Amino acid sequence: MNDDLVEILRCPVDKSELELEVDEREDGEVIAGRLVCTECGEVYPIEDGIPNLLPPDMRDEAAA
Repeated sequence: MNDDLVEILRCPVDKSELELEVDEREDGEVIAGRLVCTECGEVYPIEDGIPNLLPPDMRDEAAA
């Protein structure tokens, strides 16, 4: 995921801004980390460079 993408992404729950927390970076791209909503505090994981922006209830269903 490119850092610039954070500027246009919004929380699917309340449409607030997201903050990027990086765990792993490769060639200038975020490989692992999380996006955290500045208002509700919901956390959206970034795995293999792909942010998972499904709302929490849908993420739980998709994992099952």
